[in-house]
Amino acid sequence: MIQRIQSLYLLLTSLFSLLFLNGPILTFFDNSGSFVKITYSGILKYTANSDPVKTGEVWPVLTLALLIALLSLIIIFLYKNRVFQMLLARILILLVSAFIGTCLIYSYIVISKFEASFASWYKLIIPIIQMILSLLAYGGIKKDDDLVKSYDRLR
Repeated sequence: MIQRIQSLYLLLTSLFSLLFLNGPILTFFDNSGSFVKITYSGILKYTANSDPVKTGEVWPVLTLALLIALLSLIIIFLYKNRVFQMLLARILILLVSAFIGTCLIYSYIVISKFEASFASWYKLIIPIIQMILSLLAYGGIKKDDDLVKSYDRLR
């Protein structure tokens, strides 16, 4: 439950995932003076005098962000089944790794396709923080499981 520190880590992982969903994901400036935004509706190129042009889709980023938020909340309420909770925590770590990878891949695609550079990169820190929190949560769950096993040996 909430009195366990790993529950706080998992809740923060979920909140960071929802924070990542707020606003544009990344913004880039290209050489022509226009800018490119990665949003949840796709990769949008903004020019000075026209409406944004959609040049790609980013549904994997959206899907992974939502899965991370949902899975971390589910793991919190599985505190009675630590073995299953540890399995789901390992899956969460894999999802966060895939999330970091997809963010980097989409950044590379935009940089190479539009010859752009980062304008706002602070949202790339959020998946790294999620990875750290997921690893800490897994460590807390493992520590609880080891403690219960040690008490079982004493009986």
